[in-house]
Amino acid sequence: MRAPSGLLGPRGPLPLALLCLLAAARGSLADGQPTASPLTSLPIRREMMTKYSNLSLESHNISLTEHSNVPVEKNITLERPSNIELTCQITISRGVNSVNVTWKKGDELLENYLTNATGCILYAQYMFTIINSKQMGSYSCFFGGEKEQRGTFNFKVPEIHGKNKPLITYVGDSTVLMCKCQHCSPLHWTWYHSNGSVQVPIDVQMSEKYAINRTNANETRLKIMQLTEDNQGSYWCHAVFQLGESEERVQLVVLSYLVPLKPFLGIVVEVAILVAVILLCETYTQKKKKHIDDGKEFEQVEQLKSDDTNGVENNAPRHRKNESVSH
Repeated sequence: MRAPSGLLGPRGPLPLALLCLLAAARGSLADGQPTASPLTSLPIRREMMTKYSNLSLESHNISLTEHSNVPVEKNITLERPSNIELTCQITISRGVNSVNVTWKKGDELLENYLTNATGCILYAQYMFTIINSKQMGSYSCFFGGEKEQRGTFNFKVPEIHGKNKPLITYVGDSTVLMCKCQHCSPLHWTWYHSNGSVQVPIDVQMSEKYAINRTNANETRLKIMQLTEDNQGSYWCHAVFQLGESEERVQLVVLSYLVPLKPFLGIVVEVAILVAVILLCETYTQKKKKHIDDGKEFEQVEQLKSDDTNGVENNAPRHRKNESVSH
């Protein structure tokens, strides 16, 4: 789009949104009416929430672009009942009257929302009150045209944070598991133990093995004493809020004192096997050498016997010859 004459900025044509606002301001001044702010131009229907006027107001906004195909999402953490004011805005170059606006909660169509246009900017606002967990979830605004644009507000209760890595301890020791909620105060905390698919609530009144520390409202600590291998597994800390529930898993690993010795015992066994093999080889080598020596000695004796026998046989003819000569 080429900027109209006289509307060039120091670095080139002015942006589309600014041109639209200038055009709207020029039209308003021509009619003798002042230009209203885009947000304040939306009627504030606070009569919808007069029943819950004692609740705080949560205002959230999403800005969309006309040529983007990527939905915009915003996560909102809500701990207690509140009045909610959601606003979506989009800049339209082809005229705001060609855009269809709808609001949905999940797949359910919503009514009683407000729309307004200031220049080339189209606003859609939805006001309501969240008082229970059923009203939590996703609220989306849709701007339909050549390309549908969507903005989504995701309402959820605060998250619970525990230890990310497994907690490793030993049989007979004591340990403390902790869960914490940042900047929130749950109404109630509950601990569960699961060594499979079933979660069993931990009752500190029925067992002296467990103790729960409730010093701070935003955290809980579970102390487990005299650990055994049966105590290992997954522990769940469960937090209850006015608008829902949240939980976190803490993994506990209980080892016996023999476990650290297993590598050492393995090395000892390997050394013992190696020594035994060496001794067997030495014994076998010595026996083989002795057998060879015995064989050589036997051959030498046999050779001597053979030599003696040959000497006697050789002397007998000579003796006869001497006798014949003497005769």
